[in-house]
Amino acid sequence: MVKMRAAEFGCAVAVLFALLIVGRADVYIVTIEGEPIISYKGDVDGFEATAVESDEKIDTTSESVTSYARHLESKHDMLLGMLFEQGTYQKLYSYQHLINGFAVHISPEQAEKLMRAPGVKSVERDWKVRRLTTHTPQFLGLPTGVWPTGGGFDRAGENIVIGFVDSGIYPQHPSFASYNSDPYGPVPKYRGKCEVDPDTKRSFCNGKIIGAHHFAKAAIAAGVFNPSVDFASPMDGDGHGSHTAAIAAGNNGIPVRMHGHEFGKASGMAPRARIAVYKALYRLFGGFVADVVAAIDQAVYDGVDILSLSVGPNSPPATTKTTYLNPFDATLLSAVKAGVFVAQAAGNGGPFPKTLVSYSPWIASVAAAIDDRRYKNHLMLGNGKILAGIGLSPSTHPNRTYTLVAANDALLDSSVVKYSPSDCQKPEVLNKNLVQGNILLCGYSFNFVVGTASIKKVSETAKSLGAIGFVLAVENVSPGTKFDPVPVGVPGILITDVSKSLDLIDYYNISTSRDWTGRVKSFKGIGSIGDGLTPILHKSAPQVALFSARGPNIKDFSFQDADLLKPDILAPGSLIWAAWSPNGTDEPDYVGEGFAMISGTSMAAPHIAGIAALIKQKHPHWSPAAIKSALMTTSTTLDRAGRPLQAQQYSETQAMKLVSATPFDYGSGHVDPRAALDPGLIFDVGYQDYLGFLCTTPGIDAREIRNYTNCACNYTIGHPSNFNSPSITVSHLVRSQTVTRTVTNVAEQETYVITTRMAPAIAIEANPPAMTLKPGASRKFSVTLTVRSLSGTYSFGEVLMKGNRGHKVRIPVVAMGYQR
Repeated sequence: MVKMRAAEFGCAVAVLFALLIVGRADVYIVTIEGEPIISYKGDVDGFEATAVESDEKIDTTSESVTSYARHLESKHDMLLGMLFEQGTYQKLYSYQHLINGFAVHISPEQAEKLMRAPGVKSVERDWKVRRLTTHTPQFLGLPTGVWPTGGGFDRAGENIVIGFVDSGIYPQHPSFASYNSDPYGPVPKYRGKCEVDPDTKRSFCNGKIIGAHHFAKAAIAAGVFNPSVDFASPMDGDGHGSHTAAIAAGNNGIPVRMHGHEFGKASGMAPRARIAVYKALYRLFGGFVADVVAAIDQAVYDGVDILSLSVGPNSPPATTKTTYLNPFDATLLSAVKAGVFVAQAAGNGGPFPKTLVSYSPWIASVAAAIDDRRYKNHLMLGNGKILAGIGLSPSTHPNRTYTLVAANDALLDSSVVKYSPSDCQKPEVLNKNLVQGNILLCGYSFNFVVGTASIKKVSETAKSLGAIGFVLAVENVSPGTKFDPVPVGVPGILITDVSKSLDLIDYYNISTSRDWTGRVKSFKGIGSIGDGLTPILHKSAPQVALFSARGPNIKDFSFQDADLLKPDILAPGSLIWAAWSPNGTDEPDYVGEGFAMISGTSMAAPHIAGIAALIKQKHPHWSPAAIKSALMTTSTTLDRAGRPLQAQQYSETQAMKLVSATPFDYGSGHVDPRAALDPGLIFDVGYQDYLGFLCTTPGIDAREIRNYTNCACNYTIGHPSNFNSPSITVSHLVRSQTVTRTVTNVAEQETYVITTRMAPAIAIEANPPAMTLKPGASRKFSVTLTVRSLSGTYSFGEVLMKGNRGHKVRIPVVAMGYQR
């Protein structure tokens, strides 16, 4: 158990005191007039300018930065002190680096007063965020195609710092150890600090882990923080943070061992990159935007190169209409201005349209793919039927069959029915004499869906009763339920197909004789369980995972379509093996384990963060937009068999089916790390371009833009579709529209031929049809889209630029035609 430190105890008392005085209180995020450090140009007497150019890091060691930071904080304190009596409010954070404002715990009445105060730009009630819950390096071609170019796996990601805003880290895990590798030297550009474990008094850092902080003031103020399970330190009390950090930057070649079996070797995408931990997510309640914004602010101040965010809002913010200008995205815009590449999970609301939780052009929004590895198993019955299922387990003894005994027929006492005995969660209610040496049959109930029952517990029950193995039969299923294989130490299988489960139940009932009361006289059903430990590699990979959030992107919370494609890119996110925290309870099947195999766009985002680290290592001066462009324009829309990508989708009966995927499913396509290191051309943008995009998007109030960016709208790009992204989206195409793009050559001189294709409802033409670019040169080209017929749906196409030196640069095109 972690003891609450005195300072935090003091905070808790202060919060209780404040609540007694002001009644109901909430956390509010407040922005005030005046530039934050990143954009301050020196117009306050006595304080030198601290602004950075686009894609430039803040020099936090300079006296001008530290003195201006103190000035901003004193202004925050002065404003609160003038408006409210001491003890009636609690300031949680001062934000000075990326936005100018603070988080404060006050009553709704005080918030009203604050909103009317001079110099206050916005007051938003804090809202919740949630987690967007190893074979992949080989699947992505890293060991042979990418790591050798960076000096091998033991140099891949050298001196690049990846910041993780997540649930913390389990520092003792071998994926994060520094004792088996070349010593890690200091990274002068990184200035983060390391918290000390309050229990062991040991630092969370070891050279590999280079920074570790935790942020919980908003959670404490909300009264939901429990230090005994949430840990008042960077310790991972959930598992999710350790998992994401290991995917991006875990050590190479770490054996994944569970229940005596090795499932392969785990490695991060950039195994030599450094890890900086900014814990702002917690196992039971997720997290709060005020804590997450503080974590991002600190990470950028500390000097991370890349931010990996497997977190998204639970719901739209209450006061901001525009998706791009909530405090979360506005903070990330400043992070990108400071040269930090941001990868964010697209969300897990798929396969339904408009389910993304990552909206803005400055963020790389990552969708989740299923890779080529599938685990299958089978149950063979005494009547010769073979029932397919899933189960990462060893087989029963070959050439032998075992008696089947249902949990409901092995009850010690009929009164235990109230415990749902068929779940097989409580060995003490079952008769060991009946189960021992046999295969235990259990039922998959709703308790497994909500997490109060687990497959891990079924296997423990079977083991403690001496069963040879277990079968878990799904008898009824809510539409769209997703079943993942779970590693277990005894032979075990989950029969997910309801018709196959009924075959098993019919066979069992026919084979089992009973007396007139229904009690079993003899168990005659027999069966055996196959080997589920060996994966089958599929050529139909990658596919877009069912849960991965889908476009179109939205520009406001009235769900109006945006002229910007999201997601941006597809990366592996289904059944990913990586490090886990033994404290983690996020996944009941992996409690107490050192590794877990889980799914989510949460797993896809750190793949992109790690690959971005490899690109940053090779091209240290590239902007975040250049890195994102390289990832997108070199991605693939074909699967391993050379066929167009498919996406998992629901059929009319709510069963799962495969359909042709579109850019709303995968963005530009599935990441190809080898090609991304050498893209040929890039579509680069800077801070002014992002402002131009915001100022040109219809429906965004210029005052709202000024509130968040401290910039006036004196720059326009004509139409948001002209924003220089490596994709083209026109959500409302009337008659004809021409959009422009600028490419920059990052390779040798090369001549590119430009070709286009589009669905028949819309004509597409690019001009010029060819162009030659010298090294470092930039050239404009235009793409004209013309409505041919009104289909009432989006049309998809692409612009392909083929270079005579072998580079291929492809951007997706998305448009919907209207009469007017």
